[in-house]
Amino acid sequence: MSKQSMQSNGGAGPHVAVLAYPFTCHPFTLLAFTRGLASAAPNALFSFLCPGKCNSSQQVPSNVRVYNVWDGAPAGNGLEDVALFMKVEHAIFKKGVEVAVAETGRKLSCLVSDSFVRVGKEMAEENGVAWVTYFVSGAAALSSHVYTDLIRQKFRVAATGGEDETLDFIPGMSKVRVRDLPEGIVTGDLDSSFSHMLHQMSQELHQATAVFINSFEELYPSITKDMESKLKKLLSVGPLVFSTPPTTVPDSHGCLPWLDKQKPATVAFISFGSGASPCPPNELIALAEALEASRLPFLWSLRDQAKQHLPKGFVEGANGMVVPWAPQIDVLAHGAVGVFISHGGFNSTLESIASEVPMIVRPFFADQMINGRMVEAVWEIGVVVKGGTFTKNDTMNCLDMALAQEKGREWRKNMKAIKEMALTALVTSSWPTNEDAIYYPKEEDAIRQNKFQCVHCSRF
Repeated sequence: MSKQSMQSNGGAGPHVAVLAYPFTCHPFTLLAFTRGLASAAPNALFSFLCPGKCNSSQQVPSNVRVYNVWDGAPAGNGLEDVALFMKVEHAIFKKGVEVAVAETGRKLSCLVSDSFVRVGKEMAEENGVAWVTYFVSGAAALSSHVYTDLIRQKFRVAATGGEDETLDFIPGMSKVRVRDLPEGIVTGDLDSSFSHMLHQMSQELHQATAVFINSFEELYPSITKDMESKLKKLLSVGPLVFSTPPTTVPDSHGCLPWLDKQKPATVAFISFGSGASPCPPNELIALAEALEASRLPFLWSLRDQAKQHLPKGFVEGANGMVVPWAPQIDVLAHGAVGVFISHGGFNSTLESIASEVPMIVRPFFADQMINGRMVEAVWEIGVVVKGGTFTKNDTMNCLDMALAQEKGREWRKNMKAIKEMALTALVTSSWPTNEDAIYYPKEEDAIRQNKFQCVHCSRF
């Protein structure tokens, strides 16, 4: 910032507004990213604006203020909630920014938004500041969105055929099939407000001053190189799992003490994300029957409303625990856990890599299909259930593969190599421990030129 701008800001440091997308894991991942920035820049102030109640177990630095700017949507993560949010997001974020500026006495210096926040670019322009966006998933999902128009040109009738065609015309995506793409690109209701938001994002990402991603370059080398040529600045700042502070939520269900009693690398941990279980009742039954027949110890994080679909007597006679919530990072890091049965969310995938626990993936929506494809066909650290649905026999085969066969040992070996690359990437970068790695406009004319600086950081 210029000297004149600093004086108009009361002589204080930069003020960064962060706009969160309030569904699934988005707000918590963005808050972890904000925490990293705030720790690296103690003189900057971050106003984290989260629609609804953004309750988090994360500890945040004193220079992060969390504003719950709206609580008008129904509970849940359905598309109706998303549509309602998109109708009012500009109004609620505009009001939230006004409140944050008034309370802190600091004008905005920069605006950071989740890539799914449709009005991020517009609001940055209204405030005359640089726009930075944060993409919560991996580079493969990012690439699929950036290339939306090209993919649509080639696969206009994907819903009626061609699902197994590969994206070999996109760098680094030769093993990704049309069926692996997130809905809203060529499949699903392309006329929905959500699909329109995704398409708008695909057209605006290259206009952002910088795009941050919760990944590291070595995980997607070809894709990352290509994205760097398509965007003004792509910054890999992950995996954030290595810099997320310990959870402050107690292990109230005794998951860790129970794991202490199990043999090393024998337990199957099952979790389908932080929201309500998307798994259909018939698949919950098939998964339960596979666990029962395999006689494996297991820890299953499953909401109470979904437990009613489990076979009668399963919970009482099970060789494991069924709990409504488990401290996932701590569980995966426990030596007793040998395999992770997951929906394939990107955060869960990174957490599994960090703990070197092979994956069995049952994807449901969003980026989960493309993450599962990378797990199975590119990184070779796990398997996607056959046909994308749980059946008793296939699940048993997957469990045996992960825990008893040579394939499982190969997966663990590959995970160890990926984890080492991730740690090396963090050590050699300025994120998140380098206290100089805060991004904000160097001078007021840099805002007009849409340029950005990383103070004392050669990567920018």
